[in-house]
Amino acid sequence: MTVTPAHLRTLASRAEALTAEVRALCGGAPNGSPEHDHLAMARLAADWLSRGAEDLQRAAADLARLQSQPCGLPWRVCPEHGNTLSSGAGVSTCRVCRRTWTYDRPGQPCPEPVTWKVIDRAGTETRMCAGHVLGARAAAAGATFIHLDEGAQV
Repeated sequence: MTVTPAHLRTLASRAEALTAEVRALCGGAPNGSPEHDHLAMARLAADWLSRGAEDLQRAAADLARLQSQPCGLPWRVCPEHGNTLSSGAGVSTCRVCRRTWTYDRPGQPCPEPVTWKVIDRAGTETRMCAGHVLGARAAAAGATFIHLDEGAQV
């Protein structure tokens, strides 16, 4: 299973909800009552849950930043159609959508955000953008393709 920022945010939300539930339950015991003193550990647990929720939110943000790194493969592709570019006279054109770029796009490293993790049969992991995955699906028989969380692109 691949951990995504969405997984961590979901866990943080559950911890926040549990924190609120424990605090509401323990807050109903009046000061000076026998229950109030015995619920001190439960209130302390709610504080720890609250801190855990904050830590999970920070971890989700850190993971999203890590996953938003550029693809970095040594050639660029059309972000929507993959390896469909033709180049000439300093202009690159997608043969599918006809989008153009006024530079030699295939001759430069890919700046598109990583949205996929590809694991080949040997276990080698490569992170790449959606455009590069289109070509990898055709070329990497037996590979595993894992779509990363959309929130990772933020």
